[in-house]
Amino acid sequence: MKAVNVIVEKHPDGYIAYPLGLKGVVVGQGDTYEEAMADVRSAISFHVETFGP
Repeated sequence: MKAVNVIVEKHPDGYIAYPLGLKGVVVGQGDTYEEAMADVRSAISFHVETFGP
């Protein structure tokens, strides 16, 4: 899999992470930066396995 740039935003309720360059909606969230990154990695993997690169 190629590298994907991910934007992580801090909000009062936690963190939101979303990748750039993927068609469709792919988002991760978590109480910490690490949780949001783990969640978005999982979402990216699922998206690529389901819809292709």
